[in-house]
Amino acid sequence: MKIKIPPALKHYRYRYLWFGLLISIAGSQMQSAAIHWHIRDLTGVPDPMALGGIGLARILPVIIFSIIGGAVADNYNRRNILFVTQSILALQALVLAYLTFSGSITIQYIYILTAIQASAMAFDLPARQSLVPNLVPRDVLPSAFSMNTIAFNVGAIGGPLLFGFVPEGALGYAYIINSISFAAVLVALLLMGDVPQNVNQAGGINFSAMWDGVRFIFKRPLIFSTMLMDFIATFFASANTMLPIVARDILNVGKTGFVWLTSAQAIGSVGAGLVISQFPKIRKQGRLFFGSVLIFGLATVLFGFSTTFTLAMIALFLIGAADAVSTVIRNTIRQMQTPDHIRGRMTSVTQIFFMGGPQLGEVEAGLVAVAFGVPFAIISGGVGCILGLGFVAWKWPQLSKYNGDEPIPTDTTAD
Repeated sequence: MKIKIPPALKHYRYRYLWFGLLISIAGSQMQSAAIHWHIRDLTGVPDPMALGGIGLARILPVIIFSIIGGAVADNYNRRNILFVTQSILALQALVLAYLTFSGSITIQYIYILTAIQASAMAFDLPARQSLVPNLVPRDVLPSAFSMNTIAFNVGAIGGPLLFGFVPEGALGYAYIINSISFAAVLVALLLMGDVPQNVNQAGGINFSAMWDGVRFIFKRPLIFSTMLMDFIATFFASANTMLPIVARDILNVGKTGFVWLTSAQAIGSVGAGLVISQFPKIRKQGRLFFGSVLIFGLATVLFGFSTTFTLAMIALFLIGAADAVSTVIRNTIRQMQTPDHIRGRMTSVTQIFFMGGPQLGEVEAGLVAVAFGVPFAIISGGVGCILGLGFVAWKWPQLSKYNGDEPIPTDTTAD
């Protein structure tokens, strides 16, 4: 197949945003790897619950602020919202760097700053995801979301690899680089100029308007079922949380091995994302979604059984590729089945599930790992993902029949 420029990148506003995110995400993923390694250093011993605590620090702000963030994205200029949130994220990284270099850093400070980061993301993600359909035509959305996945996963490869060059005892440099990387998005937002957006029908920021997002999702089986499947899969199959322990204490591959294990999923995701990005239209999306989640669960089980670095890398590669396909399909379904003026609120509700799943999954993995060991926590998570897939397929059979060209609903609230 001849590789060509993805359709989404032919639209200059989206192109600016994509390149900005590519740089910023690399910095964020570098910081994420640094935080996990930092916590393992601060504990001095394998402590799954200390790593799982990061998930709790992230999920609480998401639960509290996501619904508000969606209403803000529908009532205010999404581009301007991103200016504010990206600036806050840059400052958060600078504070992490200062505390690290000053020797004042503690696990508690990491949790607090992680919660601040998650609070900003609760407003950032609804605005950013809702902005994409304002930047490209509807039929190019699958390409745009596959390119988003590529940007995330290229960053998820480059970020941890860059972290591998950060000297031991100088983790603060990872946080400084992340802070600087947010400038790329801020410049992209300046270059793209004004972006037309429908905010006239949102109804203001009040409880009724915010609740409209919840009612809309519960009236849309296609959106709700993908949201629930997303939560189940990421709740049970959160393999990333235990990577510092897997690398350091099970596979004995140290920091270098940890860096490559952290990047493996992203490598698989980029490969799958590049293939998907070549197709402006994707058919039989429901069946493709189910197949990708099944591979995701099976590969997680394989990772749990891995006793060699090579097998672990292969399993994580498959996990990443399957997750990329699943992510593109579910994002496309949600955005194409949602009118513009309620996209922010829809995204804010689904955000609780697709961010809550992996974060609560980190806590769950920590608890199971303490009781039964890290390999059992990973294997049982993969099995739980597969069982959840069977439940969703039985409960919502219409999802498997979804093709991708169904009409957008016109109503936005419950009857």
